[in-house]
Amino acid sequence: MTNQSIDEKTITLDDFPFQTYDKVRYADTDRQGHVNNAVFAAFLETGRVEFLYNPHSPLAAEGAAFVIANLNLNLLAEINWPGRVEIGTAVSKVGNSSIGLVQGLFQNGRIVATAETVIVQMNEQTRKSHPLSDTAKAFLTQHQLES
Repeated sequence: MTNQSIDEKTITLDDFPFQTYDKVRYADTDRQGHVNNAVFAAFLETGRVEFLYNPHSPLAAEGAAFVIANLNLNLLAEINWPGRVEIGTAVSKVGNSSIGLVQGLFQNGRIVATAETVIVQMNEQTRKSHPLSDTAKAFLTQHQLES
C-alpha cells in the first residue's frame, strides 16, 4: 500500500473510515483563551487508542503493544472551549510490524489539525518490533484513507 497524506484544503471528517470525538475541557485552555497545543496530541491519542485497542477487534498480538515511532502534527487553527473535537483516523501504510496513520481534528466541521503517525508493534518482553498478524493487516487495509 502506498503512503497517503492529507490535503488540508479538502479533507473532511467523512473522508476518515474511523471517527470518534472528545470533549473540550475548561482545563484544556491556556492563558491565550484557546486549547493549549499539547492537548491536540491528547485528542489524537483518543482517536488512535479507540481505533487500535477496540475490544471487539483487537489488533495487538498477545504479549505485544503499540508504541509511537514518529508523530508529525500540523496545527491549523485554534480549538475553543466549550465544545467538542471530532477525530478522524485512517491507515496510510501497513508494514511488517508498523502502521502508518493519518488523523484529522475537526471542530464545528472545520479542520483544526492534521497528524501523520508511525506506530510499531513491540514485543513487551524483548522490547523489539513484533510482526503484525495477517488478521491485523487485513483489518488495517480495510481502514485506509478514502482518496
